[in-house]
Amino acid sequence: MPPLHDIAHLAHVEVLTDKPVECLDFYVRYLGMTENGRSGDSVFLRAWDDYENTTIKLTAAPQPGVGRTNFRASTPEALQRRVAAIEATGLGRGWQDGDPGYGPVYVFTDPDGHEMGIYHETEWYRPEGDLKPALKNQAQAYPGRGVSVRRIDHINYLGVDPVANRDFARDVLGGMVTEQIVLDDGVAGSWLTFTNKGYDAVWTRDNTGTSGRLHHLSFAVDSRDDVLRAADLALEHGVHIETGPHKHTIQQSFFLYVWDPAGNRIELDHAGARLMLAPDWQPVDWSAAERAKGQAWGLQTISTFHSHGTPPVGEGPA
Repeated sequence: MPPLHDIAHLAHVEVLTDKPVECLDFYVRYLGMTENGRSGDSVFLRAWDDYENTTIKLTAAPQPGVGRTNFRASTPEALQRRVAAIEATGLGRGWQDGDPGYGPVYVFTDPDGHEMGIYHETEWYRPEGDLKPALKNQAQAYPGRGVSVRRIDHINYLGVDPVANRDFARDVLGGMVTEQIVLDDGVAGSWLTFTNKGYDAVWTRDNTGTSGRLHHLSFAVDSRDDVLRAADLALEHGVHIETGPHKHTIQQSFFLYVWDPAGNRIELDHAGARLMLAPDWQPVDWSAAERAKGQAWGLQTISTFHSHGTPPVGEGPA
């Protein structure tokens, strides 16, 4: 089925860190994000072309991982429809005040326990001074610092039951399944879109059998050259490169995976102009034999890509 479009887009994600000072430097100096406020143990950061005030909320915590993922509903009516659908599953937690920049948010979890929120009321970012862009159809001036990530692209969750999470994202949140990994023992991963992009959220099987973990958070860059430059910058900044640059088979994106200082996996992603425009798109399934071939091209997938997540579980040093 096509995406319902009650969810307009993936909005902002809370990233948890037990190394807040080092991670703030990573997101500002290496990724090129802009600080846009603080509250308690959290710092609000934005990518230069996200129209809302916040792209990620970086929060000091006992261990790394993902906090709340927020989605923006397309209309107030769409918000109420999704809230009713979520409440019917018993996974709703109720309404809370939003952080600075957006209004009331309905908090819930997916079947795996990842905390999520959905809201509609928001403030558009209003840049001032040196942050005002030359072009008024751009959210913020290009920072020209570090990777200079343009916007949030997608999030990949680790979970115990990819099918339950897929069905929740499709049937309750209104997403469309675009691609899947289907192994001999069942579905091991599902890519879903709420927009016309190839994917906004992914649920993949956690091989440790642990619930509620993060596989990676992805930021979009403008070109393949930006991905290559991100690798050079990682070398200069002492950032751990896990794998890449390579090209994914699934979704065909050109990527680099790095870890922030707390171990959260971050993807720098260029997906080109691949859009899901067909309303009758059918999920593309990838078999175990096809997955065994590895990436579309580049080196074989590194073993940590299938074992590392945050919070870490039973892992040795990187």
